Amino acid sequence: MGKEEIKSFLTHLAVDKNVAAATQNQALNAILFLYREVLKIELRNVGAYLRAKRSKRLPTVLTKKVKMADDFSDRTTNCDRCLGNSQPTKVRIAHPRN
Repeated sequence: MGKEEIKSFLTHLAVDKNVAAATQNQALNAILFLYREVLKIELRNVGAYLRAKRSKRLPTVLTKKVKMADDFSDRTTNCDRCLGNSQPTKVRIAHPRN
């Protein structure tokens, strides 16, 4: 398997399997490790050319009104969850001996 086959495999991962750039790079690292460490064959300049770049995503921005409603909903749900599961407990405080 040479550079073209490796490139074809990584393209298959990206196009047909729709994997993330990190997954493509992990697959490339595994192939390079196999050749370098197990088969003792050095593939020169393959990794530099075939690395996938992460896509840049813009964050989703909510309106202030929607965000405030979501925050309030989360807080009340979390409070209900915490208080509903609480049970009285005894607390013992340890003091260091002098």
